[in-house]
Amino acid sequence: MLKTKIIRSVICVGLCTALTFTTLGLGQAAVPVAEAATLSKADRILNTGKKYLGTPYRFGAPAGVTHVFDCSSFTQYIFKKNGISLPRTSKAQAKRGKFVSKANLRKGDLVFFSVPSRTGNSIGHVGVYAGNGRILHTYGKGGVKYSSIKTGYWKNKYITARRVI
Repeated sequence: MLKTKIIRSVICVGLCTALTFTTLGLGQAAVPVAEAATLSKADRILNTGKKYLGTPYRFGAPAGVTHVFDCSSFTQYIFKKNGISLPRTSKAQAKRGKFVSKANLRKGDLVFFSVPSRTGNSIGHVGVYAGNGRILHTYGKGGVKYSSIKTGYWKNKYITARRVI
């Protein structure tokens, strides 16, 4: 009988403590719920894209095929697989969503670049921001891959970013 009372008291104190912590906000996750949902969608998009690492690049690859991609058919495909429709070209994709500064990039943001074959500051390439200064995209040799936007070629070609999630 005494053991039962002690166990009930311990359980009661534990539950009361947990409820108090939750009420005070001490038991909640560090990331707000809306932001966590956005991050999980971004992670799902990036995970979809990772499945295609090494898939060859071909300029003008048709929408919906997965044996070759160009930059915008790749982003269009992996976003569509996660419930977000995007237009076919990088230039058209750059008009979707809302502007995001380079300093405020989050995983899943579309990142746009100029390429040598285009004149001036015209958008000619798109990738998906993967965090830590990297993008998941497809371009040239190696096809679908990760590249840095902090160093090397893409650092000086950055134009803008859009959040569509």
